[in-house]
Amino acid sequence: MDSHGQDEQRVVWAVVGTDIGPLMLAATRDGLVNVVFHASDAVRDRALERLAARLGGEPVEDPGSPLLAEAARQLRAYFSGERHDFDLPLDWSLISGFNRQVLRELASGVPYGTVVGYGDLAGRVGQPGGAQAVGAAMGANPLPVVVPCHRVVESDGGIGGFGGGLETKRKLLALEGVLPEPLF
Repeated sequence: MDSHGQDEQRVVWAVVGTDIGPLMLAATRDGLVNVVFHASDAVRDRALERLAARLGGEPVEDPGSPLLAEAARQLRAYFSGERHDFDLPLDWSLISGFNRQVLRELASGVPYGTVVGYGDLAGRVGQPGGAQAVGAAMGANPLPVVVPCHRVVESDGGIGGFGGGLETKRKLLALEGVLPEPLF
């Protein structure tokens, strides 16, 4: 308990190397809560400050945590082409409302190797015409890769934006066979 008598949320984290650069993984007792791209020291430190502010308590580095170790194992299998979906408990506490609804639909309804348009995804959650709101939900995704916002594209064939950068989005889509591998 903290000094106000509230239960602090224990947050554990680790940085794992991947084909798209280092990812910071963070978890609570409820599940994986955050995946952060390009986890340099500065990016990691800012992410840890945000987690402490949002969830309380000081995040603790613990790569041996069973949940983080399993998430790292599944990510390695994903990047090696051996795994097409993730079977991890997820803690959705960093996102709510419409954004959570959209991300849950994305996680369950857009399988590996497929893409969906922003507008199509809006229609799936009962908000036809809500393509821009879906774009905002993708930008707020606290669990990229695991909740595959890279699979959401523009209806005109463009790949759209991406919090991890367009090069990262292209690499993920190429990994899943949606785009050809980059030449360089």
